[in-house]
Amino acid sequence: MVLAPGESTGGPDNTHKHNDQWLFVLSGRGVATVQSENFSLNPGMLLLIEAGETHEIHNTGDRPLEPLNFYAPPEY
Repeated sequence: MVLAPGESTGGPDNTHKHNDQWLFVLSGRGVATVQSENFSLNPGMLLLIEAGETHEIHNTGDRPLEPLNFYAPPEY
C-alpha cells in the first residue's frame, strides 16, 4: 500500500471481520487509529490490527507512506 502525503484509508467503520492485519512500515510517517487509539507509524515499525478492530491509516508526513500489509488468514 502507498499513501500520498495527506491521504488516508479506512475509517471508523473499516474492519476485517475474520482477518488480522499486520503493517510493517517500509518508509514514510503516519498515524494508525485502531479502536479510537492513535499509534505513530515510523519506518521499521510493525503494527497488528486484530480481526474486528476498526482502523484508519493516515499519512501525516511529506513523503509517501509505504506499509507492507499482511492478512492472516489471507483477505485479498
